[in-house]
Amino acid sequence: MAVYISSSVADTEKLAARLAEKLRGGEVIAFTGSMGMGKTAFTRGLVLALGGGDVVSSPTFALVNEYETRLTVQHFDMYRVSGWDDLYSTGFFDYLDTDNVLVIEWSENIDGALPDNTIRIDIQKGEAETERIITIDGVDL
Repeated sequence: MAVYISSSVADTEKLAARLAEKLRGGEVIAFTGSMGMGKTAFTRGLVLALGGGDVVSSPTFALVNEYETRLTVQHFDMYRVSGWDDLYSTGFFDYLDTDNVLVIEWSENIDGALPDNTIRIDIQKGEAETERIITIDGVDL
């Protein structure tokens, strides 16, 4: 587990780019952290670094957005998922057995469904307004 301090959205996106270099396909990346902490910004940096362009938006209403990059990225928002029936309705389990990278916001709502080798990223507010404390477990950057 490693802890990083981000002072800006650009810092968060650069950290995400470092993670993107490690991805080979099939990874599950699970975010925790309250609203507005930078989960979508981190995902944007990841997709940009994978060659997808500035296309990331929060999947709050779609539940899942797909981005074509050097690896296909499925970006889930599990904020409104409150049980196994909700989770099954998202099609989440169908994505687990693919070579796609799954990025999951509000992963605490589906913690029991995540594979053991999940990369876990927690983002918390730091002392300054734009500062974020980002804890990453499951991969060395």
